[in-house]
Amino acid sequence: MGDEARADSLPLAGVRVVDLTRVMTGPYCTMMLGDLGADVIKIELPGRGDDTRGWGPPFIEGESSYYLSINRNKRSLAIDLKSESGKAALWRLIERADVVIENFSPGTMDRLGFGYEAVKARRPEVVFASISGFGQRGPGRNRTAYDLIVQGMSGMMSVTGHADGMPTKLGTPIADIGAGMFAAYAIAAALFQRERTGEGQYIDVSMFGGQVALLTYQAGIYFSTGQVPGLLGNAHPIVAPYDTFATADGFVNIAVGNDSLWQRFCQAFDLNEEAADPLLKTNAGRITNKERTYEIVTGALARYPTEEVVRRLDEQSVPCGAILSIDDVFADPQAEEYGLRRTVHHPTSGDIDLSGFPYDFPSHPLGIRLPPPTLGQHTREILGEAGYSPDEIEAMLERGDVAE
Repeated sequence: MGDEARADSLPLAGVRVVDLTRVMTGPYCTMMLGDLGADVIKIELPGRGDDTRGWGPPFIEGESSYYLSINRNKRSLAIDLKSESGKAALWRLIERADVVIENFSPGTMDRLGFGYEAVKARRPEVVFASISGFGQRGPGRNRTAYDLIVQGMSGMMSVTGHADGMPTKLGTPIADIGAGMFAAYAIAAALFQRERTGEGQYIDVSMFGGQVALLTYQAGIYFSTGQVPGLLGNAHPIVAPYDTFATADGFVNIAVGNDSLWQRFCQAFDLNEEAADPLLKTNAGRITNKERTYEIVTGALARYPTEEVVRRLDEQSVPCGAILSIDDVFADPQAEEYGLRRTVHHPTSGDIDLSGFPYDFPSHPLGIRLPPPTLGQHTREILGEAGYSPDEIEAMLERGDVAE
């Protein structure tokens, strides 16, 4: 059975999404909705489209790999929202939509005439989500936000990096992605509530708020002690040993999350005296005597290559893992088991590989129903569904109000 045949059984099948987002945070959100079966209509500017279409290299036959990575399971409509017929077409789509999502600067949608109050007046049951850097109100609402800026201002970078180095951002745009994920979660919840009440609602999601939410126990340390967490590298502030350690030929991550695991770690390397040491039997003792704990761990691991370290710890069920490169990740049998690398045919780039899905619905498997669309690829199709005749569509194309 092909992916298309499964679409009707997916959790969000039948949900119509008007996607007025671009770059990362909004497109990641709408990709999540599209992956779960929603019909996502990506609204783009004729001749230009999503900013990320031009971000590269690398490109695959002219298509940005950045853009391709977050825009599957969507359809593209290229439309000029400054033209009257373009605005009218967008209203037709909104009046049939379940969800409208935008990530313009606060106030932009109102100036365009498509703010929440205007949309609500025509489509009261709509779920309308705005994603921004710092939210729709408050003194920071007009700050320009990029992932790097928000990671720094949220405190995330103050706890990421080594004490003898610079604060460091995560290797992926976690502020963008986090806000997109939180937005998708909130939208799904709002749709569920609408099923019970019949009422739509407005959702205000910020990258800043998402990063503060992800501080979790780091914020908890500050709230409970008044102490400001700092840079610890890969170490855990309240668990030891929990860090990246050198082996004879590389590095390994080890997470000794409780006292039983410490005993098993010692058993894996025949550290009988260390296992019996009363100062190290509890996590509190190992944290208090962290230098001694690390001397024991580094001394034991330095004698063996990474593969042997992992083997010994796996036999004792001690959480551990090698640090894999990206190519190693997609060659890993566990990644292959869950299809975390998917191949789909793109109309201009040919067969392309994309990351798979982080969740599995065994009874209704997910799939890439639609490859990332080319700019305006579905303009005729979408306008036709909205009730425009072929002649009307042709006239709009000739005027440049829409493009394909």
